[in-house]
Amino acid sequence: MPVVLVIGAQWGDEGKGKLVDYLAQEAHLVARYQGGHNAGHTVVINDEMFVLHLIPSGILHEGTLCVIGNGVVVEPGCLLKEIQGLRQRGVRVSEENLLISARAHLIMPYHMALEAAQEAQRGSGRIGTTGRGIGPAYVDKAARVGLRMADLLRPQQFRQKLQANLEAANRQLKAMGGKGFSSQGIYEQYMRYAEALAPHITDTAEVLHSYIQQRKNILLEGAQGTLLDVDHGTYPYVTSSNASAGGACTGLGIGPTQVGHVLGVAKAYTTRVGEGPFPTELQEPLGHLLRERGGEYGATTGRPRRCGWLDLVALRYAVRVNGLSALAITKLDILDELKEIRLCTAYPLEGARLSSFPADAWALRHCRPQYETLKGWQQSTRGITRFEDLPQEAQVYLRTIEEYTGARVELISTGQRRQELIVLREQFRNGQEAV
Repeated sequence: MPVVLVIGAQWGDEGKGKLVDYLAQEAHLVARYQGGHNAGHTVVINDEMFVLHLIPSGILHEGTLCVIGNGVVVEPGCLLKEIQGLRQRGVRVSEENLLISARAHLIMPYHMALEAAQEAQRGSGRIGTTGRGIGPAYVDKAARVGLRMADLLRPQQFRQKLQANLEAANRQLKAMGGKGFSSQGIYEQYMRYAEALAPHITDTAEVLHSYIQQRKNILLEGAQGTLLDVDHGTYPYVTSSNASAGGACTGLGIGPTQVGHVLGVAKAYTTRVGEGPFPTELQEPLGHLLRERGGEYGATTGRPRRCGWLDLVALRYAVRVNGLSALAITKLDILDELKEIRLCTAYPLEGARLSSFPADAWALRHCRPQYETLKGWQQSTRGITRFEDLPQEAQVYLRTIEEYTGARVELISTGQRRQELIVLREQFRNGQEAV
């Protein structure tokens, strides 16, 4: 089946944007299935950088339909700003190439205020959220009081729901020492959003099914990564949605049998943003070296990322949780200068050797990683496009990843640009997605 799902196999920021952009060259439809504008995909085309927050990377390809699925939470102002920014740079964005699910939930101003107040109250126990209102929007969704894109099209219904939600939100905010909101100002603002977005709002699940039945090339993308999944990640230091493979089905309205290939994206090392346990984290100066060489700063927030050695225990867990068909390894060139490179293969904890990823954050925080050390290649891999041209030590590094995780490495990124890529699977050549 010509449906490919691209998954982050770490704590997000793996370089999914570049891989999605490459695969989208032959895609008829690219769909985003979860998360909000707290994530960003960076794509470099002819030395020009595009940072996308809500709109799928396929928007940069003429003739590709982009879908924002029902599992995404949408801040309309941010979306419209992103649309306008793309148009100013010559990218066509219209109702012909961007559709939004009528079932997608809205992020409201009080969601952002609630998240900021809750995070402040946690003090040293803070989760490290981006403050974009993502969590509270998903809370309202689960509590069945959320406002959806469809509500924007029914002004009276929107006003009534907004008023009821504001009464509850204002009580919470005032109890935490904050200020409440007026419904009239929000109503008028969101009605302006409704006017601009109405042509894009539709039943996107029906559109997806139509493309599947026609056996067109379809690419599915998420935000964040497996270890930030609300169920399977390092809870509670996670996002508020299912960033793993299962979230694609619920977040788009398709069945699991309709996904033909699941590609996991991982860096050649490991990073994470925000709070939470990180067994292979490196301190200065090596952690700083990886951060600066890799440009490890959040595409959305600019926050510096924590950097560490590649964690094969976590990566093997991601292979299992997502049922990965293959791996794409990014930023191999960032390791070029290192004399030795370490790979975490187990977690010693309280006298036991854990070879599987623990379920609770306490255990992960107290693990001391066990490493295998490999010889570095100490020569440039930047821009290499054939596997056989890689230094022998780099080939050994990649084969070790395969051996431990049980997943084949089929794509290798050797730089930021679209063409700086090694493709080992014939079906992926020239951006082909069919499996």
